[in-house]
Amino acid sequence: MLAKILSYGLTGITGYPVTIELDINTGLPGYDVVGLADTAIKESKSRVKAAIKNSAFNYPINKVIINLAPAATKKEGSMYDLPIALGILVSEEIIDNKSLKDFVVLGELSLNGDVRKLNGILPMLISAKQMGYNKFIIPKENAMEAAFIDKIEVYPVQTLREVVGFLKGEIHIQPNDNKTFESALKEHDFKHDFAYVKGQVSAKRAMEIAAAGGHNILLIGPPGAGKTMLAKCFPSILPDLTFEESLEVTKIHSVAGVLDAKRGIVVERPFRSPHHTATLIALTGGGLKAKPGEISLAHNGVLFLDELPEYNRNTIETLRQPMEDGYITVARNALTVQYPANFILVASMNPCPCGYYGSPNHECKCTATAIHKYLSKISGPVLDRIDLHIEVDSVNYEDLAHYELEEPSAEIKKRVNKAREVQLNRFKNSGIYSNSKMNEKEFKKYCTLDKESSDLIETAFKKFNLSARAYNRILKVARTIADLDGKENIEKQHILEAIQYRTLDKKYTV
Repeated sequence: MLAKILSYGLTGITGYPVTIELDINTGLPGYDVVGLADTAIKESKSRVKAAIKNSAFNYPINKVIINLAPAATKKEGSMYDLPIALGILVSEEIIDNKSLKDFVVLGELSLNGDVRKLNGILPMLISAKQMGYNKFIIPKENAMEAAFIDKIEVYPVQTLREVVGFLKGEIHIQPNDNKTFESALKEHDFKHDFAYVKGQVSAKRAMEIAAAGGHNILLIGPPGAGKTMLAKCFPSILPDLTFEESLEVTKIHSVAGVLDAKRGIVVERPFRSPHHTATLIALTGGGLKAKPGEISLAHNGVLFLDELPEYNRNTIETLRQPMEDGYITVARNALTVQYPANFILVASMNPCPCGYYGSPNHECKCTATAIHKYLSKISGPVLDRIDLHIEVDSVNYEDLAHYELEEPSAEIKKRVNKAREVQLNRFKNSGIYSNSKMNEKEFKKYCTLDKESSDLIETAFKKFNLSARAYNRILKVARTIADLDGKENIEKQHILEAIQYRTLDKKYTV
């Protein structure tokens, strides 16, 4: 008897339908899988056979042939265990194929018949919903992940026997309860707050501008000045994720297998801080299955690179394309996947190997050659893409000694949200959410200058030998400063402040 079960596959963060056709014929016992199946699917024979037997069902002693359609698309993963097992039980007439007609079935089986958690459930369900499917049988451990998708029926299951009982009408399974994004949003809290950061007024101001406009920022200063603490506090002033942004982030984290199953959705903007020994593939993504890397896991959040010159130069250079385009393409021999990578880069560095070049309080012991070699690890094209270069000085004793709290992140966030609301209204229906992502059309429209401001930036352009990209980024930062100031047009003081955030790198040029 021929059985047909609908399941789903995954390429990158996009799902596609897979029809599992199963036929049992007379002949020598066997188990053949066709349709470009990977090793994990071919190994399903042992898992499926043991799960069926240990669930007290008969396993056929004839030849089992399984086709995964479309046959020309490579299939990967263990999500086909459960639909294959159900197909065998249909062929054995234990259940009726009609009972599975409207369901999309996903699940990995353990040897005792338990249905195990899968990675990438959310993007598969979203893709299936977009194609008109609305009834799903999935592992119970993925139930929270599916709870935030409305207008679908999700039946979470724990065992193969439970699924069979449900399909035969012997067991009632309550469809998954839907949850609202607002309720999940209330549960998160930040561990770090600017209220506990002493001094560093100029650095905090720069961080506020970076958060308001989505600008990349580089913190330069001696050891112990507070660069890392400033970076860790940065997410606390970023605008809350919208539901659409949250789904994008959750899909990536689900595919990568780093999603918190108990929460089911990402409600905080990601903060990824890979160690400087991280490999190129760890940062960009890749491997046999072209999984997302740290760049994509930081999508809609922050990528923090502490001690930037300590990273491999080739690793740093890979940031150039995603910083410009907002996505990264992972290409392997048999697979090319595009992942979103729209992040804010927060980087920190010492001004020299010993950390005290230019410090008024400590003597630098590095040679000019050592300083030049250290700083040259960061190329001009990468520096050009970092909008704000901020000097973080050592904190004096008076600032550390007083016990009064500084301005809390909640207050800074109010100003950031107000500026972001201006930007959202400005770029409505354009797919742009912050000033840093303006294209040439928006740039010419919203970054116009009066004669005095134009003369000022012309002088800076010639004096500092700025590139065209640096010129554009100065104006984008000035636009953000004007938004924070509640001004409709960019004024002279906004240009002056934006320019000062591009000149610190000149101080460290050897």
